[in-house]
Amino acid sequence: MPEECIFCQISHKTQAAEIVFERGNILVFKDIKPKAPVHLLIVPKKHVESIISLEAEDKEMVADIVYTAKEVAKQYGLKGYRLSFNVGREGGQIVDHLHMHLLGGWEKDSQVSE
Repeated sequence: MPEECIFCQISHKTQAAEIVFERGNILVFKDIKPKAPVHLLIVPKKHVESIISLEAEDKEMVADIVYTAKEVAKQYGLKGYRLSFNVGREGGQIVDHLHMHLLGGWEKDSQVSE
């Protein structure tokens, strides 16, 4: 674990976060700067910097991230939601640890920007 990685620290419970779900090698916690009524981060406990850094052996981990998003969205009662990975600084990635954003909870009449 890179000592300076905030998501590794959260995964190892040495840094506080509002964890809403945990199973196996996946952790889900609330984003500290939410962009939606529900804004969660789905993070593997294994340190991988980004999508760019994935290896063939990580396929199951990525599937676990996506399936976890489906389960957590259902627990939150979300009928529709957005899933996104930011890749690299040019793609908006701020923390160098693979994570997927789950955003939802907007009222059905409100506009959601792309």
